[in-house]
Amino acid sequence: MKKIKFPTAQTILLIIAAFAALLTWLIPAGKYDTLQYSKNSQSFVIQQSNADAKNLPATSKTLEKLNIKIPLEKFTNGDIWKPISVPGTYRELEAAPQGLAAFLKSPIKGIIEAADIIFLVLIIGGLIGIMNTTGAFEAGISWLAKKLKGHEYWLIILVTSLIALGGTTFGLAEETIAFYPILIPIFLAAKYDGMVPLAAIYIGTSVGTMCSTVNPFSTIIASDAAGINWTTGLYGRIFMLVLCTTVCIIYILRYASKVKAHPEKSLVFEEKAMIESLFGTNTETTRALTPRLRLILLVFALCFIVMIIGVSQLDWWFIEMTTVFLVGAILIGVIGKIKEAHFVETFVSGASDLLGVALIIGIARGVSVIMEDGMISDTILYNITQATSGLHKGVFANILLLAYSGLSFFIPSSSGMAVLTMPIMSPLADTFGFGREVIVNCYQYGMGIFSFLNPTGLILASLAMVKIGFNKWLKFVYPLVIILTVITMIWLTIMVF
Repeated sequence: MKKIKFPTAQTILLIIAAFAALLTWLIPAGKYDTLQYSKNSQSFVIQQSNADAKNLPATSKTLEKLNIKIPLEKFTNGDIWKPISVPGTYRELEAAPQGLAAFLKSPIKGIIEAADIIFLVLIIGGLIGIMNTTGAFEAGISWLAKKLKGHEYWLIILVTSLIALGGTTFGLAEETIAFYPILIPIFLAAKYDGMVPLAAIYIGTSVGTMCSTVNPFSTIIASDAAGINWTTGLYGRIFMLVLCTTVCIIYILRYASKVKAHPEKSLVFEEKAMIESLFGTNTETTRALTPRLRLILLVFALCFIVMIIGVSQLDWWFIEMTTVFLVGAILIGVIGKIKEAHFVETFVSGASDLLGVALIIGIARGVSVIMEDGMISDTILYNITQATSGLHKGVFANILLLAYSGLSFFIPSSSGMAVLTMPIMSPLADTFGFGREVIVNCYQYGMGIFSFLNPTGLILASLAMVKIGFNKWLKFVYPLVIILTVITMIWLTIMVF
């Protein structure tokens, strides 16, 4: 009997979308009222379910009446720019079940909504195609492989640590899609399998965002929405960042050393030839790293440096990031003396190589569209608050951790989760007698742990970049997820006491 083949990432997401549509028939629709500050009118805009929006004075008294314990300046200075949920306003609405038509439309809607990141991925694909044409990758990777000979493990330590640092400081996540085509050949040249670079990059960003310290898209916005200063609990989060990142690096190193010594023990041994044909580079090449190729590699590296500076310091987002890579591709084409017709052909071919990844991102966004249109996320949140009331505080913190993991399936956006849940959840800390930073940490750790395997997050797109199946990733990562969950639950229990 033939072995049943595990479905592709696209099929997995379509199955999940069908499941989400089914949930809209089983879970009652409901919404919290939302409040947002309008800079234009300098007032609060409150949106009630099935009613026109109303303007309210932007004063502390308004917030007190609505039982929102957030300082007024958090709204007026732009720290909280998204609509937040108003405590005590949940109400059930007329059901909005998503049928066959909604299911079929969801991938298209998702692709349209995710157009910004999709174009980033396609432009990066074109840039990689141009780089491969110049031969700079081949010469540079061969040079690096010789320099690292005998010390290849530093690749894992440095890549995981640096990406975790980016995750914890400015929320490096979607941007890491750009790193796979660059780093995979380097790891393959170091005689690792395809799982190692995937783990170093994806686990790096996951543990970094899980243990965010100053990340404006999670720590700061969640702390603001909880009504506390973002520095509250900072030292504890730094401790968890160091501890969890160290655990992750050791975990990856153990696997990497095993497959390097015994390649047949690789989880992706069957895909070895395919991955090497796509990303492999001849490290024995005699091609010299000429001044022209060095300049091309410098421009290529500067694209990422400029992107990181722009995102972390200049409030750049996908349009600006995509522009940087497009300009970089053109400059490299000029330096490499690539003719115009050949440049366009190569760029389009490189972009088409990542079209599958772009579609996965769009389909994943389509799952969120179904749940938003079905209005079930607020209902799930409301029932969690009801179910956790009256529990022992240690039990409550750990149940909330798991609840946030589950919620992140439905709301994979960290900033969206923060403004939706913090005004509702954070007052519960006062009831249980511990600091609101515990609720912020439950939110961060819960979302972070599930991000290691959340199919509605970035993992399926990342796997598509490396050509590794979701089943192989689950087999690799589930022991690490268990270890991190146990560590986090112990730490949260210590915190509440």
